[in-house]
This record gives sequence, C-alpha cells and structure tokens, in this order.
Amino acid sequence: MVRSFLAGVALMLMAACATAPAALTPENQAAEAAAITALLDAQDAAWNAGDIDGFMKGYWRSPHLRFASGGNVTRGFDQTLQRYKITYASRELMGTLHTTDNEVVVLSPDAAVVHGRWRLERGGDAPSGLYTLIFRKIGGEWLIVSDTTTSAD
Repeated sequence: MVRSFLAGVALMLMAACATAPAALTPENQAAEAAAITALLDAQDAAWNAGDIDGFMKGYWRSPHLRFASGGNVTRGFDQTLQRYKITYASRELMGTLHTTDNEVVVLSPDAAVVHGRWRLERGGDAPSGLYTLIFRKIGGEWLIVSDTTTSAD
C-alpha cells in the first residue's frame, strides 16, 4: 500500500515537471527581449511606410485586445484597427513615428512588458508621449495584448 502511494506521488511529480514552463536564463531572456524589439522595429517600419495593417501585425488578433489612449479604452483587434484608420486617415496624419527608450522586461517564458516613448513628426506638429505594452507569447509569437499610450501634449 505504501509502495503504491509512493509510486503515485512519483508519477504526479514527474507529470508536474514535464509540464512546467522552461526556466528563464539570462540567455533566453536576452533572446526573447531581442525578438520583442525586432517586432517593435517592424511596427515602426510599417507605420513609416504608411502601412497601418502591417503595423497591427504586432497586436493580438482577438476581441480581448485592450488599447487605452486619450482617456478611452478600445477593446478588440478590429476596433483598434478601425480606431487607427480613423485617427490616422491620411499619410500626412500618420507622420513619421520614432519610438525610443524601450525597456523590455521579460517576466516569464510567455509574458513581457515594454515601456517606451513615442513621437510623431508631421507637418505643423510633433505629438509625443509614453507607452506601456503587455506582451504574451501566443502560438510561439510575441504579440501585444494590452497597449496603454499616453500623450505629453
């Protein structure tokens, strides 16, 4: 009876170990941070090419995506895409995006947060501010699941 109990405990421990997420080492933290930074760089490039759809590839394509800006919260990928297309309806309104001071913190193998600054250069003005992005690794891909963007103006 004791032997059966110990065998059962051993099996449960082995199963728990088999499903535990991989530990974050400094090496894979750096690799994950680099992957997130590459995604952000691709978003900047898409924006600066006038490609809002390309820019949105960095976001979670889900009705649960959260985007907060200007005192309002938009929920859902489609709604966020629509908001961007209305707010930045022309190439002139999009301007040139510069994101800087990215602080990438990998919290776990499938979660990260990024703090940074944004600035748009466009004819007549240069709005700027801060952002906080929550990333999740979904299907092996880092995606923004929550974006809080503030304006300094």
